[in-house]
Amino acid sequence: MPFNPIRSARTGAVAPEAVHHPVFARYYARVSAGAETRMGMGRVRERLLTGLSGRVIEIGAGNGLNFAHYPGTVSEVVAIEPERLLRQLAVEAALRCEVPVDVVPGAAEALPVKSEAYDAAVLSLVLCSVRDVRRALAEVRRVLRPGGTVRFFEHGRGGGRLMGSVQRGLDATVWPRLCGGCHVARDPIGALREAGFALGPYRRLLMPERGPRLPTSYCVLGTAHRPLD
Repeated sequence: MPFNPIRSARTGAVAPEAVHHPVFARYYARVSAGAETRMGMGRVRERLLTGLSGRVIEIGAGNGLNFAHYPGTVSEVVAIEPERLLRQLAVEAALRCEVPVDVVPGAAEALPVKSEAYDAAVLSLVLCSVRDVRRALAEVRRVLRPGGTVRFFEHGRGGGRLMGSVQRGLDATVWPRLCGGCHVARDPIGALREAGFALGPYRRLLMPERGPRLPTSYCVLGTAHRPLD
């Protein structure tokens, strides 16, 4: 898919395609597909998306593994993905999806859509890798209608003091460079609160549920809402 520069509906600034991790993208596409059954990710995606309806924006769609789990009550999905290879795979996944999905290039910090245009936003393993979490969540709040829903599944800090030290050390050294900008010590719940979202039910879980505890194992699955302004 050829890239066209996009303008933020809020600022008018052009969002260049600054995300290109071809080696990591190929690795992620292979590993994530296997994790659907081996690690139970397919069941997590099902829980993440059950009950959604109306117009949905998915930020950081990756290779489109969420698409097959959208319920028929969703009328439209606009899926934002900045990485070229993953976006191409997402386009292929969208063609197989029963729900209308439009895959669009763009950055989380400058979403190329109108304000208050969506009933729900989906954040799935994306806050770990955006360059500016605060700005990205401000954009999510902007594009949601008042009262709109955020569904999130993210990994972040956890595991106690020792694991926290390991996570911070990885973030400060090799991990973001090797893993497409991913950080393992971010706090998605705290970030959503600071962005002004009203948190709904959420639960912490380990991925994988059994086996060794990895720096990426500490996940949270839940909902939040944009308050009625």
